[in-house]
Amino acid sequence: MPMHRIRGVKADGRRRTAVIAALVAGSTVLTGSNLTWAGGAPTPAASVTPLDWSQCVPGSEFDCATVKVPLDYSKPGGRTIELAVVRRAATDPRRRIGTLFFNPGGPGGPGTVQMPQNYEKFPREVRERFDIVSWDPRGIGNSTAMNCFASPEEAAEWNASKPAGFPVDAKERTATFAAYKDLARRCEQRDPELMRHVSTSDTARDLDRLRQGVGDPQLTYLGISYGTILAATYANLFPDKVRAMVLDGNWDPQAWTNHGSGDDARLTSFIRLRSDRSGGATVDKFLSLCGATTTARCAFSAGSPEATREKFDQLMQRLRKHPVGDWTYAATVSDIMNGLYVVHPGWTDLAGRLQDLWRGRVPEPPAFPPPPAIPNPSPYVGEEQPTSVLCGDSPNPRDPAVYPVLEKGAAARGGDAGRHWTWATAGCTYWPLSPDRYRGPWNKPTAHPILVIGNAYDPSTPESAARAMARELADACLLTLNGYAHTALLNPSSCIEAHESRYLIDGVLPPPGTTCQEQDTPPFATPRPNGGIATGGGGLAGTTS
Repeated sequence: MPMHRIRGVKADGRRRTAVIAALVAGSTVLTGSNLTWAGGAPTPAASVTPLDWSQCVPGSEFDCATVKVPLDYSKPGGRTIELAVVRRAATDPRRRIGTLFFNPGGPGGPGTVQMPQNYEKFPREVRERFDIVSWDPRGIGNSTAMNCFASPEEAAEWNASKPAGFPVDAKERTATFAAYKDLARRCEQRDPELMRHVSTSDTARDLDRLRQGVGDPQLTYLGISYGTILAATYANLFPDKVRAMVLDGNWDPQAWTNHGSGDDARLTSFIRLRSDRSGGATVDKFLSLCGATTTARCAFSAGSPEATREKFDQLMQRLRKHPVGDWTYAATVSDIMNGLYVVHPGWTDLAGRLQDLWRGRVPEPPAFPPPPAIPNPSPYVGEEQPTSVLCGDSPNPRDPAVYPVLEKGAAARGGDAGRHWTWATAGCTYWPLSPDRYRGPWNKPTAHPILVIGNAYDPSTPESAARAMARELADACLLTLNGYAHTALLNPSSCIEAHESRYLIDGVLPPPGTTCQEQDTPPFATPRPNGGIATGGGGLAGTTS
């Protein structure tokens, strides 16, 4: 999940509970040892200290812990860093199976914030049977973090030195690359060791330490977006430790490591991933669904899909010449891409902001819920944090002159979304690749099969990447959702949740070729008199093909 807004955390200084139902007959059961551990968890390995939990804050339902891990796993006696960890204990402790580890994506998502925020979106049976644990990966948030500035004011000054969103002309391109060159220099001076040891493989090793720390003999895990590439890395570094893993909103491992050939080898990470195409298709679907309904449901509707697309194009052209306050064309495009991540309330709120801009009014900022009861619900999450992971792991062009050329091609494929995704890796131009980055193989046989979930209209991680992930892994089952927005966890489907729960709890995979038809609450659904939302379907069992 690239650098998008998270509730309670500012990613840029200028910028569900479903019923668990019986599934269709014919499901596939995992082979190997029983997935339910009778009598609770065994004693952890002697070399790893059990996690020492305490309430995050008095009265909190969440527990917190801090864990020390080696900065460099090749030097276990050297410098250590700290990981901030959070837990919500199983709500039915008598039937507890173990721990479900969760990574919220990013890279750069602080799990200590995002797991509590999204806790109710985990299937009810999963919350009953598992402690749900997340953490801020090394370099991120409340853990030992990448912070390349001496003060918040200095960070804000650096952020203001580059255009919001992405550059649209030569002057802004110059400012963008100058800012990212300066950022790499600052980080190199401030903590060069940490800068080189925040790779996904380092974090996978941290995750195995955490697994041992909670006493689980094998890992149960759910990762979304970037969390899928972390899962694939873990599964290939520790294949015998895989109990169950759900990968939701996938990154293509070959695109991540740049193992392509020909032109693919010279593209950015997200163009290789085809985020430009997926993003463009999702924008178009947003406009079509908006135009097919009334302004009472979608404020930006112009009465038909065609008219709404035309209205959108006119707005984008107008913003190029006449910004509305700080809402430039590029800043608006980036807000659109961020706003498409969550259907409810994201798509409705996004339509409202676009309508405000159409009328020449500065939109109200999105309203976020109160932060969860954790010690630091708003840690520093500056741009150097996702940059350090993404750019250290995934090769990108080193020549600034390549980006305008790539932008032209991406815009031809994905429109405005293509421009957004082209520039999402500009910070990698001057960033060193990590010496610890994992480049494959991705097909080591795991102790148990893995469940891969792909969404049809995802603005960031295309369904094609889920298919690629399922092909690359040695033993994986692909489950498809004909839905919208980024990941099934954040945009719930009872069908997906039911399959997910049965897999995590009992080891039962959906039949090959299963597709879940629609989310529980489609975009721009009709409000019910009681304040609920008319779901319009979203069958539990799904279909197979």
